[in-house]
Amino acid sequence: MGRYLITGGAGYIGSHMVLALCDRGDECVVFDNLQQGHAEAVPAAARLIVGDLADGAAVDEVVGAGPWDAVFHFASLSLVGESMRRPFDYLMINGMNGIRLIDACVRHKVPKFVLSSTANLFSIPDEIPIPENATIRPGSPYGESKHILENALIWADRIHGFRSARIRYFNAAGADPKGRAGEDHHPETHLIPLAIDAALGLAPPLVVFGDDYATRDGTCIRDYVHVADVADAHLRAIGQINDSSAVYNLGNGEGHSVFDVIRAVEAVSGLKVPRSIGERRAGDPAALVASSAKLRTETGWRPRYADLETIVATAFQWRKGHLKGYAG
Repeated sequence: MGRYLITGGAGYIGSHMVLALCDRGDECVVFDNLQQGHAEAVPAAARLIVGDLADGAAVDEVVGAGPWDAVFHFASLSLVGESMRRPFDYLMINGMNGIRLIDACVRHKVPKFVLSSTANLFSIPDEIPIPENATIRPGSPYGESKHILENALIWADRIHGFRSARIRYFNAAGADPKGRAGEDHHPETHLIPLAIDAALGLAPPLVVFGDDYATRDGTCIRDYVHVADVADAHLRAIGQINDSSAVYNLGNGEGHSVFDVIRAVEAVSGLKVPRSIGERRAGDPAALVASSAKLRTETGWRPRYADLETIVATAFQWRKGHLKGYAG
């Protein structure tokens, strides 16, 4: 049994990481300010400490309360569009808070660190699927803030021998298959929950931003990985950072278009997704799909919920049981 600290463990992806660890009997401590997370998302088997990474004394106290087998870092501002309006908030909050955490981990001799990074590092990629050695050109201040943390970890390894893994992915989706956790954002910006809410009448008709891209049906293609498979990838990465640090891109193996997602929601729910066609959003590439070849080869990772309808079904079932999110 291991002992792990999870920042942002009350959030969407972080809470599924906590579930994966608790399910195998590990001890988990969640550090979260609950600005985006939900106390109800933290399983009873884990301990929740409400605190902010901006509070240096609190960070030092919680990291110093080890020993830890590893620290998983999920806490961050994470809305790409918002980061284009608030660039300095994203760069300072994500960058400075993350570096404060890394510094505490180095000082308290935490052996391993896993960063939940982003494939937004690659903006408009030169090749699809995107490999780890693709040219880094962050597509937003959010992506840049993760790039800052990746570089900080590289220097921490080079100077202090601090081992880490950086996991880069686009769209975590779905919900815990046992119904224990799901997606509850305010505001919601992700396609699958927006389409589900439109079908259930909980949100306005879905706006499809452009249907004239050079793709098979004219809509943007994106990579969707089930959130439990994202957690599994982070867990497997721990075993790869004994003697050196590692970096992995994480994808499902194929991309799905906006219309693919709409069809999947309609097939799973038996409902129509009301929608309209809007203008393209500035900076939206036609297709973004990450390669998981290295992760598969080195860790044996395989998506357990690879089919789009399966991913959507878990999200739909959780939403049907939580029409008001965790508040309900």
